Amino acid sequence: MHEQRATAAVASVLVIDDASLVRLYYRQLLEEAGYKVDEALNGVEAFEKIAVQDFDLLIVDINMPKMDGLAFLTALRAQPAPAGTTPALMTSTEDRDRDFEAARNAGANFYLVKPVADELLLRHVAAMTGVRQ
Repeated sequence: MHEQRATAAVASVLVIDDASLVRLYYRQLLEEAGYKVDEALNGVEAFEKIAVQDFDLLIVDINMPKMDGLAFLTALRAQPAPAGTTPALMTSTEDRDRDFEAARNAGANFYLVKPVADELLLRHVAAMTGVRQ
């Protein structure tokens, strides 16, 4: 007879944003909710992290230096699984229809306009990672 583990697996989230305050805010919020969180400053750094670790969810800002969120997601979606199929929640201060369309075309699974309310972000992260809150 095998013994079942009492604890569920912890979902891992990579926050990709060039704003240190945003990364810190998301990290604190998500870690308090029980997620494992890592950070990247831009798409280039995110690819470096994804090369050595699998993530359950990516939270991706659009406007970043070196490689913005749209270019990052477009390139990521061309990669094989699991990296290329990792769910991505795109965030931005941009709220025009063309911004939503560009995010969807790049491969975002969902788009939220900043500032994102705590509860809204946690609800979407839970839904996208399959973690019950």
